[in-house]
Amino acid sequence: MAGSPPALHYYVLYDAAGAPEGLLAEEFLLAPDYSSAGLVSGGWIRSEGRWHEASATSRRLRADAGLRERVTPVDRDAAAALYRDLCGADLPDEDTLRECFGAPPAQPPSPLRLGDSGPRPGFRETRVYRILFAGELSPDDLTALGEAWQMPITGDPADPGTRVLGSARRQVRGDAFRWDLRRVAAGAAWGLDVTCDLLGDRDEAVGVLLHGLTTRMREQGMLPVTVDRFR
Repeated sequence: MAGSPPALHYYVLYDAAGAPEGLLAEEFLLAPDYSSAGLVSGGWIRSEGRWHEASATSRRLRADAGLRERVTPVDRDAAAALYRDLCGADLPDEDTLRECFGAPPAQPPSPLRLGDSGPRPGFRETRVYRILFAGELSPDDLTALGEAWQMPITGDPADPGTRVLGSARRQVRGDAFRWDLRRVAAGAAWGLDVTCDLLGDRDEAVGVLLHGLTTRMREQGMLPVTVDRFR
């Protein structure tokens, strides 16, 4: 659709000497409730000069801290500028890039929920998501997130025992949203625990919020791993 915002996540890949050598374009496949159903990606390396399926690289990126040090998240405009510098051509549009992603994973089974105590009083439905990220947040990153979300940093980042660093709330046309920024997996990762109290019959605001929160974390150098729904 003309005028639609970029849907793919872009990353610059650097070689061992710190020079840009390629691009990675990723897309999370979402279930109807906006939880993750899979991750597909394509990569371009200057030495090869072509786009190719890159799911193995995307998986390594989540597990290999050394590889993450050679990758920087960027927006589409920055990716297009770098691509033009490296090969003198325009970055393909997102539909064209998707053609190199390969077949999406098979339809996942119906998700298992950890529990459902019913919606919060006054709402039609309550959902709880966790967006999981790989990477590290510096004190400056935490300050930037606090300012962007009007979220006081209430936990001590220097204390490894601190789990929740801050919480934020939003209201959107009667729907209520809250998210907690926390350390997870014994400090090996970060997560946003997002509670969505929905009033009306539509849930588009959930997708918009989860996408926006993911984008904000990527701007601080974090790599999204998955979006799980617990309720």
